[in-house]
Amino acid sequence: MNRLAIFDCDGTLVDSGHTIHHALNLAMAEQGLPALCPAACRRIIGLSLVQAIAALLPAESSERHVAIAETYKAKFHAMRHAGEVSEPLFDGILDLLEALEADGWLLAVATGKSDRGLQLCLASHDIHARFVSLQTSDRHPSKPHPSMAQLAMSDAGAEPAATVVIGDTSYDMGMAKAAGAFGIGVTWGYHEPSELLASGAAAVADTPADVLAIARELVGASHER
Repeated sequence: MNRLAIFDCDGTLVDSGHTIHHALNLAMAEQGLPALCPAACRRIIGLSLVQAIAALLPAESSERHVAIAETYKAKFHAMRHAGEVSEPLFDGILDLLEALEADGWLLAVATGKSDRGLQLCLASHDIHARFVSLQTSDRHPSKPHPSMAQLAMSDAGAEPAATVVIGDTSYDMGMAKAAGAFGIGVTWGYHEPSELLASGAAAVADTPADVLAIARELVGASHER
């Protein structure tokens, strides 16, 4: 049976919080709205864009949510064109990807990013080819809906009992639980460990080096039942 590790992107593979916060505040300024604090932005990273805007600005109309989302995309694109987008890999992530591959795991990504945004991010680190499935908000409902995880499992030929979802937010853990997979929360991202566990994480990793052993234990234990 194929074993699959599905990664979130923002806050799990890459540290993009500062860039997202800056682009959001550029969009807010253009739309005549007050700036957002970093903590508020961290809360919504991981949701698909319109849903994230709606969570930040519940008093605004759905039409305004869409308009602000479009402004955000334009600002982010302009920042990327100007070389102002910073999405570095977290320390230890490349080693983790290599260790999982060496142990026979297939890799996938499920993210609230767009197809274009994900491809540019992964290509900038030359890791695009490592993943057998790339699932984004362009083709799926927002997390925690299980659709992204389900299609990634289908692409990889993996059952939920042989799949782990590695992510930093309660939305990732909710998606894993809804898909019947194991959620491994990570503490180097944007939500607190208590939130990850409350949302269904089977375990929480403090460093990328911890993830492989946790994944082996979870999937191995599921096979023994």
